[in-house]
Amino acid sequence: MDITQLILDDHHEQRKMFALLDDVDPDDIDALGVIWKRLRILLEVHAEAEEQLFYPRLLEIGEGATDASSAEEETEDAISDHNSIREGIAEADRHDIGSSGWWRGIATTREENSDHMGEEERQALADFRRHADDGLRHELGVAFASFEAHSASGIRSESKDPQRYIDEHR
Repeated sequence: MDITQLILDDHHEQRKMFALLDDVDPDDIDALGVIWKRLRILLEVHAEAEEQLFYPRLLEIGEGATDASSAEEETEDAISDHNSIREGIAEADRHDIGSSGWWRGIATTREENSDHMGEEERQALADFRRHADDGLRHELGVAFASFEAHSASGIRSESKDPQRYIDEHR
C-alpha cells in the first residue's frame, strides 16, 4: 500500500463523481442529491486525511518538485486549495439541489478541485515519491486508508490558515 497511489486513486474517483453529476438528468433531484452527498464526503475526508497525514510528512522530507521551490510552497498551496474547495462545497450547500446556485457551487468546487489535483500530482506527490522510502509510503498508506474508512459517513470540515498550518507542522 502506498499513500501516493491512494491519493491518486481518490483523485480518479473524484473526477468520476463530477462526471457522473454531468450524466444525471437535471430533474432527478434525488440522484443528484445522493451523488453530491457522496462526492462532498469524498472531497472533505480526502482533504482532511492529506492534512493530517501526508502534508506534515512532506514538510519533513520534501524539497519541492517541478514548478514548486519547496515543500512549504507545495503545502501552502494545498491548504489554500483545500479551503477553496470547502468554500465551493459550502456555496453549493447553501442552495437547493439542482438549482442554478447549486450548479454554480458545483462548478466552483470542480474547478478548484481540478486545479488542486493537477498541481498536487505535479508537485507534492512527485516530491514525496522522490524522498519517502517504501516503508514510510506504506505506513502512511495504511493510516490514510484507515482514516478514510473511519470517516466514510463524513466529517466536520474546517478551513485552515495555511501559514499557521505550516508553522504547526514544521
